Amino acid sequence: MTRQSTIRNGTSIVEKIVVIAASAGGIDALVQVLSDLPIHLPVAILIVQHLRSVHQTRLPELLAQHCSLRVCLAQDGMLLQPRVVYLAVPGWHLRVRNGYLFLDLAGPVNYVRPSADVLFASAGQVFGPNVIGIVLSGTGCDGARGCREIKAEGGVTIAQDAKTSRHFAMPKAAIDTGAVDYVLPLREIAGKIVSLAQQE
Repeated sequence: MTRQSTIRNGTSIVEKIVVIAASAGGIDALVQVLSDLPIHLPVAILIVQHLRSVHQTRLPELLAQHCSLRVCLAQDGMLLQPRVVYLAVPGWHLRVRNGYLFLDLAGPVNYVRPSADVLFASAGQVFGPNVIGIVLSGTGCDGARGCREIKAEGGVTIAQDAKTSRHFAMPKAAIDTGAVDYVLPLREIAGKIVSLAQQE
């Protein structure tokens, strides 16, 4: 697989992507993070939130109410664009390949589908050091292995701290790998994303 740090589509350029894992307690955390991001942020944001399929059409609308960026459900073959938030479709893994999004029905990873580990690993392989991986509130360990893979490719990783996590199991599992660069309270995560996105 060829690594791409920049993807061009007409005048649109994606140089960095942010991948986010969340589960129990994660929706409130996502609302907080996304509401603090500026509209001019030049990154694509991809989110795996563990949900039953009954919630499929509700989360984009909910997050869009609190976010200045465009929010949509990921579609198979969709080209990544900056200033867009892409949500994994419940029941489908989300992967990045050569700047495009792909959905698949491979078996569950960490007992879940979509799995953050699947998304994180594919993002690291394509974007390398231009990936910011974030693990927010949740149960289980999804995202921990993905953080290791992002770090191995030179990316940066962030975990929500214990005090502000409704469920700390997922962030803790990521932290315990030794692959997390920053452990931050929820209100500081958006600021760190902006700072990292602006770095060369």
